[in-house]
Amino acid sequence: MDTPLAVRARGITKRFGEVIALDGVDLRVAQGRIHGLAGPNGAGKTTLLGLLLGLAAADGGSLEILRTPIGRALAAPDGVAGFVDGPGLYPALTARQNLTALAALQGRAARVEEALDQVGLTDVADDRVGGFSLGMRQRLGLAAALLPRPRLLVLDEPSNGLDPAGKRQVHGVLRRLAADGCAVVLSSHRMDDLEALCSEVTVLATGRTVFSGPLPELAARNRELDHRLLTSDPAAARRVAAGTTGVRLTDDTADRLVIRAAVPALDALVVRLVRAGIAVRELAPVVSPLEAAFLALTDQQQDAR
Repeated sequence: MDTPLAVRARGITKRFGEVIALDGVDLRVAQGRIHGLAGPNGAGKTTLLGLLLGLAAADGGSLEILRTPIGRALAAPDGVAGFVDGPGLYPALTARQNLTALAALQGRAARVEEALDQVGLTDVADDRVGGFSLGMRQRLGLAAALLPRPRLLVLDEPSNGLDPAGKRQVHGVLRRLAADGCAVVLSSHRMDDLEALCSEVTVLATGRTVFSGPLPELAARNRELDHRLLTSDPAAARRVAAGTTGVRLTDDTADRLVIRAAVPALDALVVRLVRAGIAVRELAPVVSPLEAAFLALTDQQQDAR
């Protein structure tokens, strides 16, 4: 990886009593990249994000953030911002007052209006945060994280509670930050968010890394997927599908087929349908390739335990 690394973690371990939260985790995040962190509940995602933010210290392994070695002290180097388990906000204060108080501590009061505008909260800047929806609080938390112009932004489920417009706004902010050279690490249970934003992803299960690398590489691990098939002639399509090598029917209703096949078999099926004069109206995965690979990886790891 030629791009300078914002995060370099090797063999990170973290225990809470008898519970092993992280077990030899490696993580590499380049500047200017959005790196996703995925895994089932209890996989260790929040613990790892907390280490990046200086909220906890690793028990073993080595961690380097923005080229600064991180030891046992509970602190992150300058240039790191973000939140875990939701942003900490004062509900009795307005959005502007929350940011102004935080900015005053950082000596960055001039950034408040810019941050509010970036996340689309200017119109409600003088409303009390106690009346905000979950999505609005998430956006305000992101605004707070933007105040110090971070070089590493760490976010825990930033799309929680966002409506489509809010999600588009937040996604736009994160893409612009990455384009300007900021590294972003975000956890999400939503595979569509990871697919839309991330160039790379690390998947954790039971505290261990089960995959880390480019998204296309993860998606390619699942060779056969179930696909919905809608056509102009379901009965004829059913016969063509049944006679196509590598295609299996997994669900069969009056107007819809669900077929399981790898990409070459799907291509062959489409060609045969067209030649038979059958219009293909929809051919789409029931579960995205990324989600299918994620489920396979994490299920295998759970079974191994």
